[in-house]
Amino acid sequence: MFNSNNFVKLKEYKKNLTLTMAEDRKVRVRFAPSPTGPLHIGGVRTALYNFLYAKKHGGDFILRIEDTDQTRYIEGAESYISEALNWCGITWDEGPLKGGPYAPYRQSDRKEIYHKHVAMLLEKGHAYYAFDTSEELEEMRKQIEREKSGNPQYDAVTRKKMRNSLTLSDEETKRLLESGKPYVVRALIPENEEVAVNDIIRGRLKVNTSTLDDKVLMKADGLPTYHLANVVDDYLMAISHVIRGEEWLPSAPLHVLLYRFFGWEDQMPEFAHLPLILKPDGKGKLSKRDGERLGFPVFPLKWKDPETGEVSSGYRESGYFPEAFVNTLALLGWNPGTEQEIFSEKELIQEFSLEKVSKAGANFNPDKAKWFNHQYLLRKSNEEVANQLHNIVRDKGHDIEPEKLTRIVALVKDRVNFVNELWDQISFFFEPPKSFDEKIVKKKWKEQTPSILEKLTGVFSATDPFTAENIDNALKSFMEKNDVGAGIIMIGLRICMVGEAKGPDIKEVMEILGREEVIERINYALRTIN
Repeated sequence: MFNSNNFVKLKEYKKNLTLTMAEDRKVRVRFAPSPTGPLHIGGVRTALYNFLYAKKHGGDFILRIEDTDQTRYIEGAESYISEALNWCGITWDEGPLKGGPYAPYRQSDRKEIYHKHVAMLLEKGHAYYAFDTSEELEEMRKQIEREKSGNPQYDAVTRKKMRNSLTLSDEETKRLLESGKPYVVRALIPENEEVAVNDIIRGRLKVNTSTLDDKVLMKADGLPTYHLANVVDDYLMAISHVIRGEEWLPSAPLHVLLYRFFGWEDQMPEFAHLPLILKPDGKGKLSKRDGERLGFPVFPLKWKDPETGEVSSGYRESGYFPEAFVNTLALLGWNPGTEQEIFSEKELIQEFSLEKVSKAGANFNPDKAKWFNHQYLLRKSNEEVANQLHNIVRDKGHDIEPEKLTRIVALVKDRVNFVNELWDQISFFFEPPKSFDEKIVKKKWKEQTPSILEKLTGVFSATDPFTAENIDNALKSFMEKNDVGAGIIMIGLRICMVGEAKGPDIKEVMEILGREEVIERINYALRTIN
């Protein structure tokens, strides 16, 4: 927090200020989330694009925690952010815990740095003290609305009528500072100037300063706002490209002005403002409520609100592979210009470019996200999927040899989108049917089915070894000798083995079940089905 010495001895702060900048313009990007809650998938995509850009150009990816808004700080949010990025494979080169040459990487640990830079702006006349109370600010806005005289904001017009160091004498300003009167420091936006923002995605944008307000740079609690802190940190950390969501586009002119105010224009990063991720069924930014309404997660990991206890689902806990989740996000706003949809991390790094990022928002498609996970499931080895499935089988109270489970996976993997859906496809391997689908039995269980199946038990007793190939040959021979069609035999066997008309190749199923279990299931069905 400033005191009166800040007003009197500003030059001393500047004299003691040491700025460190990289000599060359190496690509250095940052992801700077606020620990105010769980990380939205839009934030993950921003981190991903920063990561891909850095890695493609041999640069550095920095994680910086922007925690200056202590009123919105949520316990556990920072660790959630780190865990989520790690799960996605988005690793940072510098950041909290990991450290780096530009530490510290939490803004709450950089207060003195911001104080010194605010002092620089005050000394140069690019910022000023404002002592207005919340009541006075509210009255100012109401008056403008009543008079319809302009935008209800603190700007080049209204600042001339408010209580600040521009309208007060130096003596009065000093007195108020020394008395401990609460204040903020605001940017002094020049009047009627044109500010240009060069954006890699959107081109050159121009804004007249008459539309801008004098944003608060330092709050009454002595902490900086995002506008000051992110510009100062980006400069001191030698950030070459600021890749962030389009919600920050209206703030970009102010940030350009701050670079000018500090005299850092030649070191200003390039900007790229990413399009929004939109709700699946209409316009507007994707929100938590959209996920709850339509039944899909909007957070990478499960999140439990420490204040309310409310639990929100996550992609990890829903069974998504991290690489499938990342692949989904990568194509939400970026198009490689080809028909390719499945990308490894190496391919994403190689192909990614900001020039191919769209200006328009991208509608999130939960069904497409499931499709991506299905594709990655198919590409995984049966052994890898079986290893993940084994815990589910064990939790159901069963155990099985890894080799046999791998064979089962090979039969049903293409039928599901997630590993945790496989149990519904394979439960009959572990739990013989105790009841049978009435509709299927009524339609497919013919009068001659029991006698045919009874004869087949004898055939199977003599089939050795009991393999799918030998079972197939035995069935063909039986059908030829007894003049029986495949339809009645196969559906009868499927009802006995599975209990319904689903499942993979029945001969493969029977081999895995084994001769004794097959015969036992047939006999049980014969006793049970009338």
